[in-house]
Amino acid sequence: MTHSLVCLPFAGGGAGFYRAWKNLPVHAPDIVPLQLPGREELFIEEPFRDAAEAADALAPAVADLTGGGPVALFGHSLGAVLAHEVARRLEQDPAVELTHLFVSGSPGPRAGRSRRATGLDDDAFLARVQEFAGYRHDALADPDMRELLLPVLRADVEMHENYRPATDEPLRTPVTSLRGTDDRLVGRDEAAEWQHATTGAFRLVELAGEHMYLTESPLPLLEAIGDTLRLQPEPQP
Repeated sequence: MTHSLVCLPFAGGGAGFYRAWKNLPVHAPDIVPLQLPGREELFIEEPFRDAAEAADALAPAVADLTGGGPVALFGHSLGAVLAHEVARRLEQDPAVELTHLFVSGSPGPRAGRSRRATGLDDDAFLARVQEFAGYRHDALADPDMRELLLPVLRADVEMHENYRPATDEPLRTPVTSLRGTDDRLVGRDEAAEWQHATTGAFRLVELAGEHMYLTESPLPLLEAIGDTLRLQPEPQP
């Protein structure tokens, strides 16, 4: 049975990033973007500022969006943190068959940031975010778009920088941590910290590219995810 891959966006991003993934291989999972408030069709809604509150709101939507069948979660950077929190809640939901958590471009969930962007003025904030992300969104060069996007980006960054897991209890769900081989923001050892976040199987997968490797093409990422899901043993009843 084809997996649903529920995808959570990185800071400042929206579901549209994943909706643009078209013409995928036949064995690719079904991409199910999970939208956050404050962007795209939910633009008028107040963005989340707390990862636990976000996960409380997002987790119930997964069953509605996937319609039964096996579900895997994917998130990059901030999305990895949110996917981890959503996974914790889905493990308690009998309506969802959660089979795997894919976290990308992120140190383990207990790692914090020593350098922060929250509280800086606009120019310094954007410079720091560009440093963290390794790239700058083209829309931020337009003054009108910048004014529209900044509140959401600030809320996302605040949510990410203030995140601390409520518990150190590991998940049961298998976890795969992914990073770009040339990622200067998240090193191999930091990406490997996710092995402590689960009692299930763990893999570290490195793909060509820098921190935002997935913006170049989704195909290597989806090949890695598809291979993992196909080789994963069936869960025991």
